[in-house]
Amino acid sequence: MISEKLKKGHLLIAEPSIIGDLSFNRSVILLADHNKEGSIGFIINKPLKYTISDLIPEIDANFKIYNGGPVEQDNLYFIHNIPELIPNSVEISNGIYWGGDFESTKDLINSGAISKNNIRFFLGYTGWDENQLENEMQGNSWIIADNNYKNKIIGKSTTHFWKEQIIELGGDYLIWSNAPENPYLN
Repeated sequence: MISEKLKKGHLLIAEPSIIGDLSFNRSVILLADHNKEGSIGFIINKPLKYTISDLIPEIDANFKIYNGGPVEQDNLYFIHNIPELIPNSVEISNGIYWGGDFESTKDLINSGAISKNNIRFFLGYTGWDENQLENEMQGNSWIIADNNYKNKIIGKSTTHFWKEQIIELGGDYLIWSNAPENPYLN
């Protein structure tokens, strides 16, 4: 049974109770697909120490690479907001697109036609089998939020993104906004 609350384009904000999980602790995930067979998303606030030129030497750019999730971390994925430049991309929602012709993308980056505010690269993705994400929602692992940033989320700074989302939720979540990442070390 597919949840009507979950839709591609939504943000999944990790509940503060997710502690000790390196991938998902304080994660914000952009849900890229959600259907009866499962769900796919990308963690948008966990930059890695690599740039695109570290992984693809023929690209001359220092765009950060993000940890998209624990699945297929040897594969590179990207989202962008310029479908008119990148053929064969698939719309997620709100003017955010997934993938497309990578050869064209490389050429456009090298020519300066694409900036870091237009594209974000990920190693791996997050994935859930049929009903798995719904079960995690019932277990209070995730908070669903609308993506109010629309396609500008691609250029959004990630340093404090989880904290910003928790503050926006308000109420009982406010206490967590200043808590250390591992409260056991407090």
